[in-house]
Amino acid sequence: MALAVNIMDPKSLIATFGLIGILAVIFAETGLLVGFFLPGDTLLVTAGVFTTTTAAHAANITPLPLPALLIGAPLCAVAGAQVGHFLGAKYGRKLFDRPDSRLFRKDHVDKAEHYFNKFGPAKAVVLARFAPVVRTFLNPLAGMLEMSAGRFLIFNIIGGVLWTESIILLGRFLGDRVKGIDKYVLPVVAIAVLISVIPVIREILKGPKKSGDADDRKKQTMPSGRHRR
Repeated sequence: MALAVNIMDPKSLIATFGLIGILAVIFAETGLLVGFFLPGDTLLVTAGVFTTTTAAHAANITPLPLPALLIGAPLCAVAGAQVGHFLGAKYGRKLFDRPDSRLFRKDHVDKAEHYFNKFGPAKAVVLARFAPVVRTFLNPLAGMLEMSAGRFLIFNIIGGVLWTESIILLGRFLGDRVKGIDKYVLPVVAIAVLISVIPVIREILKGPKKSGDADDRKKQTMPSGRHRR
C-alpha cells in the first residue's frame, strides 16, 4: 500500500516517518540545495508540540522523544550545513550556474549573497538559520567564497544549536500551555515561526554599519582566494 504523505505538511511527515523523518528533513534542508522547499521551521515547532503526550495522542501520533529530538536535530542541522559548505568549496560558482527551474532560482542565491555581504560571514551563518531558503543557499555560498571549513564550523554549531533548540522548545512550551492545540496546530505554528524570525528582522532593521566595517566584510566575501578565512 502506498504511503499517503504530504512532504509540505509537518503533521503528515511526523505521523508517517516520526523522528527519523524529522532529522532527515533537517539535514536535507540545510545541506542539499534541492531541500530549500522543505518545512524546516514549521516541522521543528510541530515536532516540539508533539513531544507532549496530550497533543500527540489527540492527533493520533506517537509522542516524540524530546531528548532525542534536542540532540538529533542540532547534529543533523550542523552536519547538513557542513556538507553544503563542502559542496560550495569544491564546486564553486558552477554549483549555482544553472537555469531557473521549479527546484532552483537564481534569486535564492542572490538573497543568500546579500545576507553574507550585509552581515559578514560569521553573523550571516548564524542569522541565516532563522531565514527560510537563505539558510539552504548560504552554506554552499560560504564555501564558494572561501570561508574556511573550521571557521564555518564554529558559527555553524552556534547557529544550528540556537535555531533547532529554541524552536523545538517553543513548540514544547506551546504544547504544554495551549489547550486543544491539536485542533489548530497550523495557525499556532505560523505564529511561532514568525516569532522565530524576529532576530533576523531586528538585524535587518538596524542602521548601516560604519564604512570601515562594510569594506572589511566586502574583502571577506571576495572569491579571488586572496582573502581566505
